[in-house]
Amino acid sequence: MQEFIPMATEFVKHHTLMVIAWIAVFVMVIYTYFKAITSKVKTIDNSQLVSLINNQDAVVIDVRTLDEFDRGHIIHSVHLLPSEIKNQNIGKIEHHKETPLVLVCATGMTAGASADLLVKQGFNNVYILKEGIAGWRSANLPLVKKDK
Repeated sequence: MQEFIPMATEFVKHHTLMVIAWIAVFVMVIYTYFKAITSKVKTIDNSQLVSLINNQDAVVIDVRTLDEFDRGHIIHSVHLLPSEIKNQNIGKIEHHKETPLVLVCATGMTAGASADLLVKQGFNNVYILKEGIAGWRSANLPLVKKDK
């Protein structure tokens, strides 16, 4: 142990930026882990979404742009923009406070903020589809396209 401390000190002196970066990465991993554990929003996969739709009449909320939605969405999805959720313009889903809501975005990365807002607005069962429509599409699951 007596040999380690001087070596570690020397390493930190010569590689300060790398040590700071590793500490930052470590802190972010811990933060993300605890945020996921304590969040009321859960991430689900494609099979869990199908189960929620079939067994609990879950409502799928697509938060992509209207153009993306028209190019292909999960059947019976409700289109709602993140700005509408932020501004509490949620009349389309207001009566679904106790129904499971599954937010879907393009990749599963941007729906989280909207999901958190819905929880704050009183929705109790809010989920995010892991990998979003990209994951749904890659699993060869059906999409509905708007006729033009």
